[in-house]
Amino acid sequence: MKVAADLCIVPMGVGPSVSAYVKEIKAIIEASGLDATMHPNGTNIEGELAEICALAERCEARLAELGVQRTFFTLIFSTRRDKAQSMADKLAAVS
Repeated sequence: MKVAADLCIVPMGVGPSVSAYVKEIKAIIEASGLDATMHPNGTNIEGELAEICALAERCEARLAELGVQRTFFTLIFSTRRDKAQSMADKLAAVS
């Protein structure tokens, strides 16, 4: 099932700055080949539901490798069954 997702991953207990961890997550997302757009509070991703869930698992596994003991995730999905619609299409509809 094709979905648009908003993924936010917050490593906890690592201090006030998480940019080094976000860079690691960004590299994993970019390597996934999925259509993704980072924004200040997360990343919008388009793709198959299973691919996005697997991507989130890879991100969490990398954080664990870096010593992160606790991670907070939000993962929001949007689907459209009546027609194909990309994130760009959704934005164009309200422009």
